[in-house]
Amino acid sequence: MTGDGYLDRLRREGRIVIVGASLAGLRAAETLREEGFNGSLTMIGDEPHEPYDRPPLSKQVLLGRSPAEHTALPRRRALDAEWRLGTPATGLDMAARRVRLGDGDEVEYDRLLIATGVRARPWPKESEAELDGVFVLRTRDDAAALHRRLAESPRRVLVIGAGFTGSEIASACRERELPVTVAERGGAPLVGALGGVIGEVAAELQREHGVDLRTGVMVTGLEGDSAGRVRAAHLSDGATVETDVVVVCLGATRNTEWLSGSGLGAGPRGIACDAGCRAFDIRGIVTDDIFAAGDVARSPHPLFGYQFVSLEHWGNAVTQAETAAHNMLSDSVGRRPHMWVPAFWSSQFGVNIKSVGVPSMGTEILISQGSLAERRFAGVYGYQGRVIGAVTFDQSRWLQFYQQLIETTTPFPPPFPTVDRRPEGRHPVPADFPDPSVPTHGPTVTLSGYSPADRRITFTPARH
Repeated sequence: MTGDGYLDRLRREGRIVIVGASLAGLRAAETLREEGFNGSLTMIGDEPHEPYDRPPLSKQVLLGRSPAEHTALPRRRALDAEWRLGTPATGLDMAARRVRLGDGDEVEYDRLLIATGVRARPWPKESEAELDGVFVLRTRDDAAALHRRLAESPRRVLVIGAGFTGSEIASACRERELPVTVAERGGAPLVGALGGVIGEVAAELQREHGVDLRTGVMVTGLEGDSAGRVRAAHLSDGATVETDVVVVCLGATRNTEWLSGSGLGAGPRGIACDAGCRAFDIRGIVTDDIFAAGDVARSPHPLFGYQFVSLEHWGNAVTQAETAAHNMLSDSVGRRPHMWVPAFWSSQFGVNIKSVGVPSMGTEILISQGSLAERRFAGVYGYQGRVIGAVTFDQSRWLQFYQQLIETTTPFPPPFPTVDRRPEGRHPVPADFPDPSVPTHGPTVTLSGYSPADRRITFTPARH
């Protein structure tokens, strides 16, 4: 058998291990089978559940419209895989091509896909985080537990952090007619993701729906009663909020700790990989047998100055996983790049919010259609004279148009009028993003530097 024939057979047969049994892992596994992989396929996941959908957790599940156990992801095809669920990966031996598991077992691979995603960042004071009534929301079990507590009609819910997740939880609480206070250290909800101009609209929306919104403050401590139940929160402005349910929405932490010492280019910002999803080692040399996809991956994007971009987006997880799977089975000529334009959506307080591109890179914003006052508009973000992102409130039918502007590096402001531009949209205004050195809750797109071989980069946790 020729060398090429042997390699092709190895790609089509061999042993593939996927660490991370969620959306990206499942879609990658399905793509592998669809594209002719006939070998051994092992799925490793730290949760006991088969892959499920996360967006409904902060929406339908909290509202009681869907049980948490009914969020399983639909399957495109049978996988013929060995499932190792409820068993986290604890280490990687790149030389021996083995993944170590929490139960002491080891799984050998010829090619490895890492899709371990992110986890919710907990309340930093462990004794306070363990109080009865303190929650995070990331997993199916988190959502089920929080739903049960909300169904008991708590006297007040405190949400710490007004990013997308915190705002959706606050919206669900108000829809359930529960009193809710939101504490946000930034100047407005969503300010880290969409800037102050849009943040002010989000703040008005929350207050009009009865949210007790506190901005520019931090929660300095949680207080429990003698039975270990949370009873109050203390704020940096000296105020005290009495509450019996606290939901901590402080962003996410990428699940890379298990790769410590492995030699892979992984850290708090994620796993560095090339445009074809191949992971870098710590020397900045690309591997040929280890790939990364989904929330845990960070890869260069030509539309954004070839900076490494980390995306916590549903659609990105799907497309990147499909690209990674295709490239795992292809020779160098047949591989393709992952160039998906970031896209995100959120439903809160009766408004459908969608964005494309990287709004947080923008220095200016132009309300190109509709009106901020009516909360039905499209806003375009500019950076260094080109369109870099867009956001819509109940105007999503125009989003594809704005995505094309981003993809074609259209000049900013766009050199044409739109059919529904109001006086407020005649001139760009500062987008009013907070100083990046000041943490805020919210961005789901993080620009995180260049090659891992660039020693000028300091690997510090991405801020959310």
